[in-house]
Amino acid sequence: MLNIGINLGFGKLDESLTDEEMYHGELDLAVRAEALGYDSIWAVEHHFSDYSMCPDNLLLLANVAGRTEQIKLGSGAVIVPWNDPLRVAEKALMLDTISRGRLLLGVGRGLSRKEYVPFRIPLEETRERFDEASAMIFEAVESGVIEGEGPFYPQPRAELRPGPRGSFLGRRYCVAGSPDSLVSAVNLKARLMSFIVRPVPDLMGNFTTYREMYQERHGEVAPAICLNVNMYCHEDDALAQERHFEYISRFFQSNVDHYEMAGDHFATTKGYERYAEGAKRIRDAGLQGAADKYAETALWGNPERILGQIEEIRDVLGDFEIIVAPCFGGMPYDQARDSLELFAREVMPKARSLNGQKVSLAV
Repeated sequence: MLNIGINLGFGKLDESLTDEEMYHGELDLAVRAEALGYDSIWAVEHHFSDYSMCPDNLLLLANVAGRTEQIKLGSGAVIVPWNDPLRVAEKALMLDTISRGRLLLGVGRGLSRKEYVPFRIPLEETRERFDEASAMIFEAVESGVIEGEGPFYPQPRAELRPGPRGSFLGRRYCVAGSPDSLVSAVNLKARLMSFIVRPVPDLMGNFTTYREMYQERHGEVAPAICLNVNMYCHEDDALAQERHFEYISRFFQSNVDHYEMAGDHFATTKGYERYAEGAKRIRDAGLQGAADKYAETALWGNPERILGQIEEIRDVLGDFEIIVAPCFGGMPYDQARDSLELFAREVMPKARSLNGQKVSLAV
């Protein structure tokens, strides 16, 4: 059965909203998601700007845990180099305890200089920091003990309380887009989470590489790949297209600004060279042209169109999970709620049967 979750983005691109109004709009979507039958709620980690403001997603998910009963709670993701690995492990274990085992622990490396500079961390160190700390975190939530001898996070042995209530194997996620991040995901025995910025067929090289490495390293078929994608659903297909392209264009421009995605610094920044290719595509297409191409990768339209889009993904990708971002680009929350409800009523029951077969790449 296809697992379907929602992702809370915490963007404030509607200048008429206060920060408080935005937060409660996002939290309202989270509570509604459980009543509508979604499988999971995910929260990002971002700092310092209206692009997205959720500086502690584990804290945020603790609030959601107290307002829900069964839905899974996902960190999408804890940006490891911005956090002390001991504190991440402690908070993850506490959240898993109070939610009775509902945490899906996702980790990522981060990308934006606008966030790394205030944290006083050079971009050139992020790969080594991520690999060192993420291994410590996943070992700690499994064993209840954290320790480390690495250069960035030397950590005396400490027993964590509360301790683990169960294994996180099968509940590990790693955001990965670059080749070295794929290696990290495999080394962590984590499910690959991908934020979709290009059509799925164009990403199959990365997905196939992950599956091959995972099966070779662990001797078992890789878990379902998790796709994170913007979604807008409306019964009027033309209106859905109009609104979706309006909001996605605004979101994309904010994304490009936040990550400096059209810049030329990636080519000379250790660990981020792969992003130089994407930056060139944006410069070549122009901002609006690149935004229109990005919009086409999302789920949008009436329920029938979106079902067709999900089926196309299944046919190309095989086994997968999907997380939809229901509110982006300053979309009014009443429109996001209506879209989320229509998707749950008309798309989700049929989409459940569209999960593909597990993909074995054994030779």
